Amino acid sequence: MRMKRARVGAFTAGVLALLMSASYATAAKADSTTAASNEIRAELEKWTRDFNSGDASEVCSLFAPDLISNFRGEPEDTYNSLCANLQMALADPAKRYHYDLEIREIIVSGDLAVVRLVWTLKVHPKNGSEETKREPGLDIFRRQPDGSWKISRYMAYEAPYP
Repeated sequence: MRMKRARVGAFTAGVLALLMSASYATAAKADSTTAASNEIRAELEKWTRDFNSGDASEVCSLFAPDLISNFRGEPEDTYNSLCANLQMALADPAKRYHYDLEIREIIVSGDLAVVRLVWTLKVHPKNGSEETKREPGLDIFRRQPDGSWKISRYMAYEAPYP
């Protein structure tokens, strides 16, 4: 009888240990996912500030070297071509650009994350009226070897502005 109780006690302790470790692993994974989401959100907000302030030296920092991007109706971009276009836009004395960011969802899984968002671009020509464009998109972030999160792929399109 004593031996049976000892086995039941050991079995119960083992089950409790498994449940506690599974609970701990789930909590650790949730913390890791939350941390990654916060890092990605911070990177997007930093890029928005850098772009809106005209900081051409930082405007490419959000993108991974292996970037491939698609914007409806435009040729596919790489890191080099996108950065050249962004820097050229910021250097254009005839226009001023301003982006507003709306993050709709961030899903993190391991070293990949998907961000559903909407950019609202306001273009202020020196001699003309302001133009506003809404650009919904889907960004795929990949954790880089240094631990940072960068956009590796994205798709976007211009949507009608309400």
